[in-house]
Order: sequence, then structure tokens, then C-alpha cells
Amino acid sequence: MNLVNGAASDAASVTDRGLAYGDGIFRTLLIRAGKPVWWRRHAAKLAADCAAIGIACPRLDQFERDIETLARETPDCVIKIIVTRGSGPRGYAPPADASPTRIVSSGPLPAHPRDWHERGVHVHLCRLRLARQPVLAGIKHLNRLEQVLARAEWNDPAIAEGLLCDTGDLVVGGTMTNVVLVRQGALVTPDLTSCGVAGVTRGLVLELAREHGVATHVQAISIDDLLGADEVCLINSVIGVWPVAKLDRKTWPVGPITAQIRKWLQSADDR
Repeated sequence: MNLVNGAASDAASVTDRGLAYGDGIFRTLLIRAGKPVWWRRHAAKLAADCAAIGIACPRLDQFERDIETLARETPDCVIKIIVTRGSGPRGYAPPADASPTRIVSSGPLPAHPRDWHERGVHVHLCRLRLARQPVLAGIKHLNRLEQVLARAEWNDPAIAEGLLCDTGDLVVGGTMTNVVLVRQGALVTPDLTSCGVAGVTRGLVLELAREHGVATHVQAISIDDLLGADEVCLINSVIGVWPVAKLDRKTWPVGPITAQIRKWLQSADDR
């Protein structure tokens, strides 16, 4: 089911800037037993990302009514929220009187193999390199063509995800995930000040690690750093945690800290 500005619809205007220019942001989250998981965090990130590109974020209660409507129909599902700048005339200049478009849709829970959580996943190192653009770094904006092209690099169903580097060959994350390394008992995740998406789950994992006395580092990560890690895992708000078991010829065990991250997230409240 899809809601466009609160009304059931499968259509958006052909003049919408989200379609014309990717001028908007989005979020993807889980609904469990009719309730959005980590909603406060997602709502805060929606507002922050809208502000970062100068879009007037719709009111929180509008999103909540939409989610409630969709959750009544499907209590366990994935919700995608899109906010565009709205419709406007041709040309890149943002209209001064733009009215944002709010799209909220539901879909089925992903049918990934269960043992991906328990035994780990195989990943592909993508040839595509992400462009560095600090103005957009961290934002989950609608311009996902880099990820589309990266995901087209493989069709092997045994490969769960692709890892992306930037033009300086520094690890950024997966096509749809953030990456976390474990090195000497500490969590290490890429610095995303030049490109990449700062996911809600990434922020929560770093916060939970510090609460449990586990050191965290946000820094530049090379391919050699990745290959030298004790454990590697992928995280997002829908999959939770996937341990990385194999990248090309390199293998990792499903280590104890990755298993602990999974437990933290399973019991994390909406703080």
C-alpha cells in the first residue's frame, strides 16, 4: 500500500522534483507488531536530512498517521518514507514556494536466508567508486544511481552485498548497509564526512558500544585495514546485523563482538 500526502495512491506528479532531479530524501524502517522500530531516531534523521538540503520537513504527526494506517493493514512489514521538494517548473533552481511531497509505502519483510545472520554472508568488492561530495555526505538522499550501478555488478544469489570505496580507495560501506570492523576488541567504522550514508543503526551501534564499555573509532579505513580486521559486519535498520564471512579469498569467523552487537540491537529500545 502506498500513501501520497496521506491519500492512497500509486502516482506522483511528473513535475515532482524527486522524479526529475532526485531532489529529496528517504528512510527505510521496520514495523513490528504495528509499531515502527526506532522511530524517534528515524524521525530525527528525516528532519535533519531535509534541513541539510533545504526541504521543509512535513510534521511528525503526518508521518505517524501514515505509518499507523499502513501498520493496521500489515502489522509486520518494511516502511519506506520519501520526502521530495515537491513539484516545480523546469530548471534546477528550487522553487521558493515549493510544497514537499510525502510518500509512505509498505512492503513485505525481506526473505533473506536465515543463516546469513548466523553463519555470515559473502560480499563483493565493487569496481564502482563513490564520488566525494561533503555537502551531501551522511544524507540518505534520492540520488542512488551509484548504488544502482554498483548493485548491477553481480547477480550471484550467494553474494549478499557489495562493498563500496570512494575515489581515494577508502572503504565507505555497502550498497545498502554501513560497515563495522572489529579490531583488537574495538569497533571501527568509516568516516563519512566525504560521502556515504550515516545510517540510524550505525549511530545506535556506536552508542550502545560505548554504553557497554567497548571502544569506538570513526576513521578512514583502507582495503588493507578491512582485510586485517578480526571481524567485519554489515548493519542497517531492516537486516539488523550480517556478519561478513567471505570477501573474495579472505574469510572471517562470526566473532563474539558481532554476535554481541546483534544482541544489543535486538533489545534496544527507542531512545
